[in-house]
Amino acid sequence: MSNDTRVKLSVVIPAYNEEFRLPDTLRHSIAFLKSQPYSSEIIVANDGSTDGTERVVREQADSFERLTLIHHPDRGNHGKGAAIRLGMMAATGAYRLFMDADNSTTLNQIENFWPWFDRGYDVVIGSRALKESVIGTRQNRLKEIAGRMGNWVIRTFAVPGVQDTQAGFKMLTGDKAAVIFPRSTIDRWGYDIEMLVIARAHGCRIAELPIRWINAEGSKVRMSTYFEVLGEVFKIRRNLHAGLYK
Repeated sequence: MSNDTRVKLSVVIPAYNEEFRLPDTLRHSIAFLKSQPYSSEIIVANDGSTDGTERVVREQADSFERLTLIHHPDRGNHGKGAAIRLGMMAATGAYRLFMDADNSTTLNQIENFWPWFDRGYDVVIGSRALKESVIGTRQNRLKEIAGRMGNWVIRTFAVPGVQDTQAGFKMLTGDKAAVIFPRSTIDRWGYDIEMLVIARAHGCRIAELPIRWINAEGSKVRMSTYFEVLGEVFKIRRNLHAGLYK
């Protein structure tokens, strides 16, 4: 690792009762970051876990100096969006990525992201919907159908042109993170959509890139989640038209 004390990359991992899936994710991510020439940090944003999530993070803290566990002030469960906001606003990196605790998209895939920042893009998002995307273990059929229908609504009413707003692997510059996340209001599943809407409202250039993605067991996404997201799409539209994101 470089002796440069400035953090180039912050990795934010939201976690709610992830004691079984988080250990491998942390091990793989730490190994990757240690092999890089730049300084980095990992922030696990604990969203009110009641299991051994906190213990898991503390057990691995000795293997990576900049592994930090943070909580909401009340230590409650507020939703994935709230946890990501918490982590992004605590991050110090010149670039900031959030990824899922289940390692469905592995951290080494950011190697494909860096060139797009060099080209002047502000936000680079992973996508499962592009021709070059590689999907390993798939979701069940009903979830896939619901996801496609939901994506159509999202593209039509919120983020035209983006094929997959929901993959939990998104990276942006620290400067843009400081603009976007203080303005975000969605605490639960529609946070990705709101982030992209706010980014566009502030003139960000967004690149959507293919990723390798595996549906991990233990997902907390339920069928009802898709309906919740659709409701949040219309809340985001109201916020946008009311000028709340400016």
